[in-house]
Amino acid sequence: MIESVVQVRNLVKSFDDLHVLRGVDLDLFRGENLVVLGKSGSGKSVLIKIMVGLLTQDEGSVKVLGQEVKNLNSKELNELRLKIGFSFQASALYDSMTVRENLEFPLVRNVKGLSKQEKDKMVEEVLDSVGLLQTINQMPSQLSGGQRKRIGIARTLILQPEIMLYDEPTAGLDPITCMDINNLINQVNEKYKTTSIIITHDLTCAKETGDRVAVLLDGAFGASGKFEDVFENAEDYRIKSFYDYNFIKQ
Repeated sequence: MIESVVQVRNLVKSFDDLHVLRGVDLDLFRGENLVVLGKSGSGKSVLIKIMVGLLTQDEGSVKVLGQEVKNLNSKELNELRLKIGFSFQASALYDSMTVRENLEFPLVRNVKGLSKQEKDKMVEEVLDSVGLLQTINQMPSQLSGGQRKRIGIARTLILQPEIMLYDEPTAGLDPITCMDINNLINQVNEKYKTTSIIITHDLTCAKETGDRVAVLLDGAFGASGKFEDVFENAEDYRIKSFYDYNFIKQ
């Protein structure tokens, strides 16, 4: 039986009169790339922020690696977060630091007793894994959008998390760079044996990276399964129109 590393049950979240999540149920199974697909503002990012304790739900249960997130104290939550890599939509690199310093930052904060040689090796290995070893002494302002995304993913990987959360990994990128990021997500899954949630409204990203796709509609999942099963056999007009707009009208 495949292990469920994230279990979400009857998740409800509102912001004043805006009801974002209306009873979400979700399982993330070890080793898979799960795409959570939905339009902008559908609650995708809210979902993963609750998973890492950046937001708290109004109702429902979120268990990550067997732990009920809302019940954790600060120390326990920080320990859990070390096992979860969060790749932010805007990469969230520190502009005043070089690429090397950006990647060293989580090591300095979270791993005690590393020598300079050990840190150098870890930084160089993870940079090489995303194909950007040559940028090690550059500043973020010298990098392209796609390079910043890759460096952001590398910084997340350096602590070797069990779970990767990608928030809109292809947003704002040209089609060729999007393809590179999609390939990188798959390579990370294979090389680092991660379990991943990819948050996106990009159907091409969903098709290329997802072992399974879950479509978020009106605060709940309207369909889930393999990409072809979800979209080619869709009866819900909202799912059909989402697919048609992205693939037929382009």
